[in-house]
Amino acid sequence: MGTGSIWHWVIVLLVIVLLFGAKRIPELAKGLGSGVKNFKKAIKEDDEDQEKITQNTQAKPQSENIQSTESTSEQKH
Repeated sequence: MGTGSIWHWVIVLLVIVLLFGAKRIPELAKGLGSGVKNFKKAIKEDDEDQEKITQNTQAKPQSENIQSTESTSEQKH
């Protein structure tokens, strides 16, 4: 089993050429490459968005604490 011999890969390549044609294979490879590129770009953008959300979430409680401290000191006066 495993990865097979060279003849298995030659047969698989031959079947692919017969099914899609020699002219269409580069188009398929180009489409696959652009799909992978777009997927990686979307993952990167999602990670950046998640970092911004995390930073905003961490920043809010600090500002709320400052406001509550200020309002408490104003009530004492």
